[in-house]
Amino acid sequence: MWEDIKDWASDFFVTGDPLIYGADVGIVLASLSVLFVLTYFKKWGWFWREWVTTVDHKKIGIMYIIASLLMLFRGGVDALLMRTQLVMPEMEFLKPEHYNEIFTTHGVIMILFMAMPLMFGLFNISVPLQIGARDVAFPVLNSLSFWLFFMGAMLFNLSFVIGGSPNSGWLAYPPLSEKMFNPGVGQDFYIWGIQISGIGSLMTGINFIVTILKMRAPGMKLMKMPMFTWSVLGSCLTIILAFPVLTVTLALLFIDRFLGAHFFTLDGGGNPMMYINLIWMWGHPEVYIVVLPAFGIFSDVVSTFAKKKLFGYSSMVIAIMSISVVSFLTWAHHFFTMGSGASVNAFFAISTMVIAIPTGVKVFNWLFTMYKGRISFQAPMLWTMGFIPCFVVGGLTGVMLSVAPADFQFHNSYFLIAHFHQVLIGGVVFGYFAGFYYWWPKMFGFKLDEKLGRWAFWLWNIGFYVCFMPQYVVGLMGMTRRYSTYSWDTGWFGLNLVSTIGGFIMGIGFLVQVWQILYSIKKMDKDTTGDPWDGRTLEWSIQSPAPLYNFATDPVVKDVDDWWEEKQRIKAGGKPTPKPALQPIHMPKNSAMPIIKSTFWFLAGFGFVFDWMWLALPAMAGVAITMLFYSFRYDTDYYIPVDEIRKTEAAAGRAV
Repeated sequence: MWEDIKDWASDFFVTGDPLIYGADVGIVLASLSVLFVLTYFKKWGWFWREWVTTVDHKKIGIMYIIASLLMLFRGGVDALLMRTQLVMPEMEFLKPEHYNEIFTTHGVIMILFMAMPLMFGLFNISVPLQIGARDVAFPVLNSLSFWLFFMGAMLFNLSFVIGGSPNSGWLAYPPLSEKMFNPGVGQDFYIWGIQISGIGSLMTGINFIVTILKMRAPGMKLMKMPMFTWSVLGSCLTIILAFPVLTVTLALLFIDRFLGAHFFTLDGGGNPMMYINLIWMWGHPEVYIVVLPAFGIFSDVVSTFAKKKLFGYSSMVIAIMSISVVSFLTWAHHFFTMGSGASVNAFFAISTMVIAIPTGVKVFNWLFTMYKGRISFQAPMLWTMGFIPCFVVGGLTGVMLSVAPADFQFHNSYFLIAHFHQVLIGGVVFGYFAGFYYWWPKMFGFKLDEKLGRWAFWLWNIGFYVCFMPQYVVGLMGMTRRYSTYSWDTGWFGLNLVSTIGGFIMGIGFLVQVWQILYSIKKMDKDTTGDPWDGRTLEWSIQSPAPLYNFATDPVVKDVDDWWEEKQRIKAGGKPTPKPALQPIHMPKNSAMPIIKSTFWFLAGFGFVFDWMWLALPAMAGVAITMLFYSFRYDTDYYIPVDEIRKTEAAAGRAV
């Protein structure tokens, strides 16, 4: 019996690699530390009430951001492991199989479990405040979205120590991802982790579309919305059209693996190219899903720190919505080399070039906004300035890749890797860092240390160029992505060494940011004004951190950048806009349904991964029962009395 248990454990747990054992120890110690702190300081009740069951959009946003930073650390470690393996020819730091697992998990984590939650976190922090709303349209659904993302991410990351990680690439092309070539459970962890978190992403898209269209403050017409809110609307419209494609595609792949179907296997009449078309019908819009909100952040940051109204507001709106539409017409440029034919390649080459036009419009609008502005180079503006040259280079190399004949040289080479990271790091990560620094005071009531922020900015920027510029060259020299090793006679050693050094410089930049947060918490440079950047939009008109109800009275909007215009009127000798009398504020109650339902989804996914129907089927029943039970719950809201509102505002030094 003991031998049977040992055999089962050796199959169930990942063994035989010191890195895995180190991860096991780290997971156990981190889990025990959290349990100890909550127990020792008697914070279990506080943790349950204030965080686990909260429906407050601001706290949900903070949880998204914390989770995304943890995933950035995990994905960054994967990247450094790969760069260490490639630092010299014929390295044996990672086994080929382990290398395949790491580049697979790195891509999935960075796109779906780092960029997406960081984006959703910034959505939650700022959008309701920018449009003058109390909360999002569906607060409980918002909480459910977060916990579904969290459970999906945990299920995916569990594969690192249980069962084995997926190893067929971050988009899991068949036939490598089919049962015949990938019989382990890693691919099923991939499917169910992404499926569960994807449901949450789709819900978030629906939630914010309704919030933006139906919950704006009185007077805020669509063409008076902040540009970040416009970018969120464009991103969410893309989400609700793209993510169902991902859900169906992965469902078909799971049916292939679980029931022996042949949607994507040639031997049963299926076609792997159908999968590749479907996954990129989601995959390329996904790039714009994460980059559009970054464009919105840059727009708000540039106008704030240049002390000027955003140049070309209407053209920026048109550009955002154009990108949302055209993003669905470019997917086949990812496989020009796969024999689609000259006419198909020509169409997608042209559509890819066309989408560069609205993106270029944005860059010129930002530059014209800065022209003759009184620019202050604080952390959010630094990240914006770092973005512009980086994204221009990424865009130009993207246009190069869109030339179908040239793509036969670039395809699957490190030239493509460099371009992709130029856009995703230079555009998305730099953009979200700008938003992170910009809205930090609104989240926590104090600013992050500026000096350490500058160190982090320069380390990230220098490290980025040192890491990825050599990859363009080594790609043109013939180095193909996903190589786990190479020989001395290729001539790639020097450039790979430089690239690895750049990767570690970025890693140091991330550690400086962690230190910056810890140092700033200790230093606590409090913001007593609620408006530390002399901002332009409504979120800067209230105290920091924002109270539970956001606005004591509903703001009335007259202009684009209404808060800035209000301040200018007062400076010119005008009177502040009169506010209506205080009224009790209607707010949603906390709910345990999201965490319970998401836990059932986690258990169902885990059961399907291991073909444990005794677990999967009851868990799916639990999902249905939880949903049914909640539909009969009517005690879902309450009112904050006027006296409590008055006390909260008075404590913040605000007259009401």
